[in-house]
Amino acid sequence: MCMVRFNPFNRKRPVMKRVLLSAAAALALAAAVGGPIAYARAFPAPITEAQIAKASRMGPWGFDMSGMNRAVKPGDDFVGFSSGSYLATLDIPPDRTNWNSFAVLRELSDARVKAVIERSAATANASGEAQQIGGLYNSFMDEAAVEALDAKPLAGELAAIRKAISRDDIARLMGVTSAGFGSSFFAAYVSQDAKAPDTNVTYMTQAGLGMPNRDYYLDAKFAEKKTVYQAYAAKLLKMAGWANADQMAANIVALETKIAQAHWPIADQRDADKTYNPKTIAELQALAPGFPWQAWLAGASLTKADKVIVGEPTAFTKMAAIYAATPVATLQAWQAFRTTDQAAPYLSKRFVDANFEFRAKTLSGQPEQRVRWKRGVSLVSGNLGEAVGKLYVDAYFPAESKAKMETLVANLRVAMKARIDKLDWMSAETKTRAQAKLASFTVKIGYPDKWRDYSALTIRPNDLYGNVQRASAFEWAFNVAKLGQPVDRSEWGMFPQTVNAYYNPTMNEIVFPAAILQPPFFDPEADAAINYAGIGSVIGHEISHGFDDSGRKFDADGSLRDWWQPEDTAKFEIQTKRLGAQYAAFEPVAGSFINGDLTMGENIGDLGGILIALDAYHLSLDGKPAPVIDSLTGDQRFFLGFSQIWRSKYRDDAVRQQIASDPHSPAQFRVIGTLRNVDAWYDAWGVQPGDKWYVKPEDRVRIW
Repeated sequence: MCMVRFNPFNRKRPVMKRVLLSAAAALALAAAVGGPIAYARAFPAPITEAQIAKASRMGPWGFDMSGMNRAVKPGDDFVGFSSGSYLATLDIPPDRTNWNSFAVLRELSDARVKAVIERSAATANASGEAQQIGGLYNSFMDEAAVEALDAKPLAGELAAIRKAISRDDIARLMGVTSAGFGSSFFAAYVSQDAKAPDTNVTYMTQAGLGMPNRDYYLDAKFAEKKTVYQAYAAKLLKMAGWANADQMAANIVALETKIAQAHWPIADQRDADKTYNPKTIAELQALAPGFPWQAWLAGASLTKADKVIVGEPTAFTKMAAIYAATPVATLQAWQAFRTTDQAAPYLSKRFVDANFEFRAKTLSGQPEQRVRWKRGVSLVSGNLGEAVGKLYVDAYFPAESKAKMETLVANLRVAMKARIDKLDWMSAETKTRAQAKLASFTVKIGYPDKWRDYSALTIRPNDLYGNVQRASAFEWAFNVAKLGQPVDRSEWGMFPQTVNAYYNPTMNEIVFPAAILQPPFFDPEADAAINYAGIGSVIGHEISHGFDDSGRKFDADGSLRDWWQPEDTAKFEIQTKRLGAQYAAFEPVAGSFINGDLTMGENIGDLGGILIALDAYHLSLDGKPAPVIDSLTGDQRFFLGFSQIWRSKYRDDAVRQQIASDPHSPAQFRVIGTLRNVDAWYDAWGVQPGDKWYVKPEDRVRIW
C-alpha cells in the first residue's frame, strides 16, 4: 500500500528488470487452522489454488484465535499477544525473503494467473492476446532452448557498446536503454505535470546505481555487500566475454560510489516541492554541462520534449561532471555489466544463477530461487498485465465484491469527513479545502473500465530474449507517446492481479486491485470488526495518503500547490516530527533504525487509516452495541484484526534492505507504531503506564 507520484512506465515494464517498485514493498497476513503455517512447512510439495485460498481464511469469524499468545501483555508486545504462537512456529519458505498475508495472497494470485496463462499457452492456433500470453510464457518455459543459446542473445547489445567509442555515443546508448536492457546515469518517464495535472510532461531523476541505493555504497554496514557486488560485476563481465574484467569491475564500483556520493538521500526524494524543478532543454544543459543531453534525448526518443521536470538538480550537476571525467573504457564496461545483469534472468542457467546469488541471496537473504513457472508468471503478468488481468477478473472477481467495496469506501469517506470536521488544530478555511479534496477523490475498484491494447506488441514462442526486449520497447513507446496528449484518467498503475493498493496524488484517486479484496483483508463471512480492520484500514490508509506530508501538498484537482493556511502547516509539522521521532527509535535489526523521514508518509497513512476505519466500524453499528464474540468486544476484535494483517517474518538482510530503501516501516512496527497513538487501543486492552509501548496521552501523535 503506497502513495506514488505516479510513474506508470516504471510500474509496468518487465518485472524482472530491477526498478524500485514501492508497490512490491513489505506488507503482511496470517491464517486459520493450519493456514500459512502448514503451507510454509509443506512448501516443497505442489500446492493447489484451493489450498492457498483455504489458507487465507481466518477462523469462523475472521481471526486466528489459535495464533495468539495470551501470556504476553498487550501493552508490552501486541504483535506477540495477537500472533505469538503463530509466529513461533512459522517458517519462511526458502524461495521467499519474508512470509506474510500479502505473500499468501500473492501465491494465490500466482496460482490463478498460472491457470489462465496455461490455458492460453495450451490453445492451438491461438491469436490476439491469447497468443501473446501463451507465447511469452512458452518462450520462458522452454528452458532447453534458452540454455542452448547461452550468451548469444547478448551479442547485439555488447557489439553496440563496443562501437560506442565517444561520450556522445555512450550517452545516446544510455538513452536507448530506456526502452531495453542497460542503464543510464539519468532515468526518465512521462507522466502528469504535478502543477498542471491535465498535461503530460517528461520527468527525469537520478539513476546509475546497481545496488538498492546510495547507502549500500557509503554506509559501513553494507561494506561486505559492496565487496560481493564487485565480484559479481567481474563474474558477469567474464561470462559476457568482456576484456580485463577484474579491473573493470573495480572501476565500475568506484564509478558508482562517486555517483552515490552525488545522489540525494532517498528521504529527500519524497519531497514533492524539492523534486519539482522544471527546466527547458537549454536550462538542463546549463544545469548539468559535460553530459551530451541531445544525444541522450535522441536515444530515448524524447526529442519532442521541450521541458523536463528535474528531480534532484544538484545531483544532476555532479553526475554530469562525473560522466565527463570517467574514461570511455570504464563507461563501456559499466554499460556492458549493467546490460548483462538486467538480461541475466532471460539467459542460460549460469547467468540466472549468478544473478540470483547476488540479487536475491546476498542482498535479501533468500536461500532458494523461485521455481521457473513462478518466474514465468511474473514475467507474463508484468508485460501483459491487463491482458492477463482481464482473464483473471473474468474467472475470479465476482461483481458483488466490487459492490461491497464501493459501500465500504463510502463509509470510510463519511468517517474521514467527520474527522476533518472535528479537528481542533485546523482552521475553517483549510478544513473547507480538505473537504473539497476528499469529495473529489476518484475511487477505482477491481479492474480498469478500459483495457490496454497490446496488439502492436510482437511475441514469438521461441524468442524469450527478443520478447522481453520488444515488450520493454513497447512499454517505453507507450509512455513516450503521452507527450503532448491529454491525460488518460482511466489508466491504472497496478494490474487487477496485484495484491496491493495505492493513492495517486496528481489524479487524486485511490485504487484497489481485485487481488487484495480477499481474506484476511476482505471476507464477506467475517465479523464486521475484522473487515473494517482489514480492508477498512487499507481504504483509510489510501485516503490518508491524500493528506500525508507529501499528498497534502496536492489540491482537489491534483495540482501541486500550497492550499493550507500557514498556521495549519506549522501545527501539522509539529505532529509529523513527533511521529518521525517515535519511528526513528525503532531498531528492527541490530544497527538498523527506521528512517522516520523516509517512512513518514506510510506511517501517517497507517495511523490515519486505522482511526478512520475504527470510526467507520462504529458508524456501521448504527448505534447498537457491538456483539461480544469469544469473550472479545468489538474494539478488541478490531485491533486484533489489524495486527493480524501485518503479522510477518522477514530475513534480516531483507529487513536491512527495506530500512535503507523502502518507504514502508517493517510490518511489526506498522502495528505498534500505529496503535500506541490510538486512545481506543489503550481502552480496549487496558494498556497502562509501565507497559513497554505505553505513551502518555499528551505525547500521543494526533494528526487526522
